[in-house]
Amino acid sequence: MTRRKGEGEIHPLTLSPPHPLIFKKEVDIKLLNSRVVWQGKSWRLRVDTVALPDGVIERGVVEHPGSVVLVPLLEEQILMLRQYRPALEQTILELPAGTRGWDEAWLVCAQRELQEETGYRAGDFLPLGDVWPAPGMTDELMAFYLARDLSPAPLPADADEIIELQPMPLPELVTMALDGRLQDAKSVVGILRTAAHLGIKTNIF
Repeated sequence: MTRRKGEGEIHPLTLSPPHPLIFKKEVDIKLLNSRVVWQGKSWRLRVDTVALPDGVIERGVVEHPGSVVLVPLLEEQILMLRQYRPALEQTILELPAGTRGWDEAWLVCAQRELQEETGYRAGDFLPLGDVWPAPGMTDELMAFYLARDLSPAPLPADADEIIELQPMPLPELVTMALDGRLQDAKSVVGILRTAAHLGIKTNIF
């Protein structure tokens, strides 16, 4: 099974090789050199020099401690966020999410991010599986949780986050995920996995 960095926890929905979607093929690649060229609080940029059959190349890899994506369910509403994203220069609709500390337990991170971004804590976290959001450039693993049994327990939000809480019904979010109005990739995954778990009827399952 795939083991998350920093914890012995095995995710119940993580694929267990051998699997028909996992291909094993010997690739003639030799790592010649590896160096970290930039390091921030939550990730670092590594440059690898590798020898391939056709020559030597450099490639960048973002080393990442992993992140959590939360689907908070409160009175039949999903607590969505409207958050300004500087990289896009616009405010988008998305699920609460956040980066794990390098040595932080996954569920500790989930509870902390939920309280910082929504003002609620969860009495129950149901795992909804993991994804690699960008395996071509980073080793980041995103862990998804359905957060239930919510009660008010706010923590101070990060100073650089501009967030507005927006509760929305799950069926409406499913429709938005399928027709393209919900554009944030992690939120599409989280909403559709939640709908599948709760038995919400859609035109794909």
